[in-house]
Amino acid sequence: MSTIEHFSTARIAANERLDFWNRLTNETYPGTLVDQRKDAFEAEMRRWSLGDLVMIRPRSGGSLVQRRPTASAPEAVVLHVQHSGRSRHEQCGRVAELGVGDFVLSSANEPYRIDLRQHEFLVVEMPRAGLEARLPDVDAALSRRISGATPGSRLLHNFILSLWQQGDQGYGDQGRGDGAWEQGVSNVFLDLLSLAVRDADHPVQSCRPLREKIKTLVDANLGCAQFGSIEIAAELGVSVRTVQNAFAAMGTTPSAYILSRRLARACELLIVNPTMSVTAIAFDLGFSDSGYFARCFRAAYGATPSQWRGMQ
Repeated sequence: MSTIEHFSTARIAANERLDFWNRLTNETYPGTLVDQRKDAFEAEMRRWSLGDLVMIRPRSGGSLVQRRPTASAPEAVVLHVQHSGRSRHEQCGRVAELGVGDFVLSSANEPYRIDLRQHEFLVVEMPRAGLEARLPDVDAALSRRISGATPGSRLLHNFILSLWQQGDQGYGDQGRGDGAWEQGVSNVFLDLLSLAVRDADHPVQSCRPLREKIKTLVDANLGCAQFGSIEIAAELGVSVRTVQNAFAAMGTTPSAYILSRRLARACELLIVNPTMSVTAIAFDLGFSDSGYFARCFRAAYGATPSQWRGMQ
């Protein structure tokens, strides 16, 4: 198992950034090409190989990504989880529009194209055989949007995030060279992925109260900094006024409710990830300013995040 590698265009000359990024992405996932204005391109990526899983966590502005399979490429499937931003995926005539929390599976052996806005992805490439053993009809699941609002999708999203958190903290080094440990992680990942795909085939009943749908959607998007009434309304196919009225009926506002859920999730992370920094927790929960996060946390719980962690 390799350690996590960090890459950024920050120290690359502006007119060399895109070439640098294309060499990096092609090295990671052969046949990948990113298209963007060279003088405007900025990006960063973390990369990690864990057994059979090749994972990256890229963040960049808008760009167009295309991948054409290489002749010697083994059969593989690529998972893209939309951690922030939006994107449009095209493969074999199918189109998937992703919002925060949604995911799509693509074949690494067929050309695909991704039109990206400002975004962060959680990407995992895996051998097709491992997924097919759990999900025999893999082809039917390819290139279709899987909602991030289902329990299975949220569980998968959280598991991938937890892997990155463990890796960033160095916990993954404990399993270095341990094939059984790496295979165990891979098996759990594939089990959760197949569960999430199957879960998508059983959509939430339309009679479910709007309030519960909103709560589920908010919990699936706590990491998205730009998430509010407009995004909720678009996802649920209702008006912004309808969303605002639903929150009013709960005695709160969209921004207040989302903030409260982020802070509640922060409490959980402070306990279950004792070595994860307060700043990392803040950023993972959609806060762009750790100082603002600390002030909000203190107002809600009467102590700073660090003080609260020490009292548990």
